Amino acid sequence: MLDAHLLRRDFPIFQRKIHGKKNLVYLDSAASSQKPQIVLDAMDKLYAHSYANIHRGIHELAEEATALYENSRQKIAAFIHVGDPAQLIFTRNTTESINLVAMAWGRKFLKEGDRILLTEMEHHSNLVPWYILAAEKGIQIDFTPVGEQGFLDQDRFQELLKRSPRLVAFTHMSNVLGVINPVQEMTQRAHQAGAVVLVDGAQSVPHFPVSVEMLNADFYAFSAHKMCGPTGIGILYGKRSLLEAMDPFMGGGDMIKKVTFEGFIPNEIPYKFEAGTPAIAEAIGFGAAVDYLNNVGMQAIHDHERQITRYAWNCLNKVRGLRILGPSAEERGGVISFELEGIHPHDVSQILDSQGIAVRAGHHCAMPLHQKLNVPASTRASFYLYNTFEDVDALVEGIQTVQKVFGSIGK
Repeated sequence: MLDAHLLRRDFPIFQRKIHGKKNLVYLDSAASSQKPQIVLDAMDKLYAHSYANIHRGIHELAEEATALYENSRQKIAAFIHVGDPAQLIFTRNTTESINLVAMAWGRKFLKEGDRILLTEMEHHSNLVPWYILAAEKGIQIDFTPVGEQGFLDQDRFQELLKRSPRLVAFTHMSNVLGVINPVQEMTQRAHQAGAVVLVDGAQSVPHFPVSVEMLNADFYAFSAHKMCGPTGIGILYGKRSLLEAMDPFMGGGDMIKKVTFEGFIPNEIPYKFEAGTPAIAEAIGFGAAVDYLNNVGMQAIHDHERQITRYAWNCLNKVRGLRILGPSAEERGGVISFELEGIHPHDVSQILDSQGIAVRAGHHCAMPLHQKLNVPASTRASFYLYNTFEDVDALVEGIQTVQKVFGSIGK
């Protein structure tokens, strides 16, 4: 088992005081995680020692930077158990990865009257790109419903597959409910129905071991900033046959093999989808984050989060007037969203912040799911490898303070 107290020393941000007096209790890792010193050092070292543009120069700095950049791609491929690193495209984030598929695959291969199957628990990033494409091409969208306990209705999913969707897209883990979906089984069923499958892995890859090739999804997307890495860099995994059949997403340097006055020939994958100067330092920081997580151990991280989540669920479930959204602690990842009777989540978050506790308040980029749950907004606490039982105790004490401020205890 990992020692979260020891790991916190690797993260400089935990040395600061919030509002000059309170130790930071960071419970917002589902939005973005904190960064260990090893990631900051890797990026600084590039800029101070080996910085140059990549893939284009033959001088020593360019070759060093290129090697570091491509080495990160190989590290990330191994991290998610993908044998061919060329199937990993660097993007800005999960959102851009999904938009890339919608624009470069969907525009080319979907036509009027085709169907897409999504779910009611999706993040906006896995909804809006498909809405845009549907409006443009006359595509129909169906939704797998969320049941009372927060799980997807698998019987209804099977029924909707009978409508022969061309694409099925769903999240690996809900960023609101913490539900971990049975990706391998759902992917197999979707493939049997003839669909291409895209999985949003933004909340899964950072938190537990993931083998993309075992899951057999056609596309899989995730971001570095949720897994101890920098912002502005993400990954789209795609099966080689699909990526090679797709047209480029953007035009410009590095995605071309040849340009004439008559036209152009695109580069091979993955470079066909990496136009322009990429986020070089961020990619190298991404690789350092993978090194860090590998050193800690993904199974150890998952086991630790399960302990923290179980403890938090039990503690919060005892708070009068608090209702947890979604299933039991044993059936979720490290995310707990809740309502506090009579108090708006923004007020909850603001008072918690005064005590040095960072949580998320609002709809967490999942407005349709909140509408389905008949909840206008919620407060979310999310956990990671650096969180402790003391963090949970501070959260519970902070919520009790919120209730005292609003005079809502016992009502």
